[in-house]
Amino acid sequence: MQIKRREVGLTVDDSLMRLYVVEPNQPGPYPGILFYSDIYQLGGPILRLADRLAGYGYVVAAPEIFHRLEPLGTVIEPNDLGRLRGNDAAGRTEVAHYDADATAALDWLQGSDAVAPGQLGTLGFCIGGHLACRAALNPGVKAAVCCYPTGIHSGKLGKDQANTLERLGDLKARLLLIFGDQDPHVPAEGRDTILSALAVAKVEHKPLIYPANHTFMRDDGYRYDPAATDAAWAEVIRFLARSFGTAVPPGSNS
Repeated sequence: MQIKRREVGLTVDDSLMRLYVVEPNQPGPYPGILFYSDIYQLGGPILRLADRLAGYGYVVAAPEIFHRLEPLGTVIEPNDLGRLRGNDAAGRTEVAHYDADATAALDWLQGSDAVAPGQLGTLGFCIGGHLACRAALNPGVKAAVCCYPTGIHSGKLGKDQANTLERLGDLKARLLLIFGDQDPHVPAEGRDTILSALAVAKVEHKPLIYPANHTFMRDDGYRYDPAATDAAWAEVIRFLARSFGTAVPPGSNS
């Protein structure tokens, strides 16, 4: 599908949060996806993934996760200094602020005429994978895709300790979890902690582990793995289609 893009501003706790919104050019309604970046915010690699997802028939809304700390429109460069800057912003943002942002963005999606009633999902990468899981604690969310989600197993998310692991039993959404087996930020023991907690909580979930490093779906870095990305992306599209009862794209039926 061809897509169209726009910018939306939401005020959350007296701070202006920019949403990058991309959706099919053909009128909907479609499922709505709250789409989370990594610590570098909305740079080219993340926007390309958001655009790609919208083309499969989704209204995708991607927030600037550090809007309380960074000027509007800030893209953090994925270099050594940017890594320090992004991690600093992550560590200075209260978990309650992340939660408030999720609620505001999901409310905006559900209030959009382009979004089908009751058809909400989340998707994110790195810190955004954790945020996608946490946002899925909202009862209206049906499906969540968490790509190499950092901090779920350890409680590390923001300024204070996150209780996401302890709250997994509250999830009503289906989860797809994507990991790289060479990821130092979500090592094997971290994956096992998350998956064991989901099993105990009897949350419907599907884990996928690829021979890849952290952030392997980001196409501008040395850890980018095109083959693993393509395989993971096909799984994401199948998972979302089945979660929302939409048509599974041709070639994605396995």
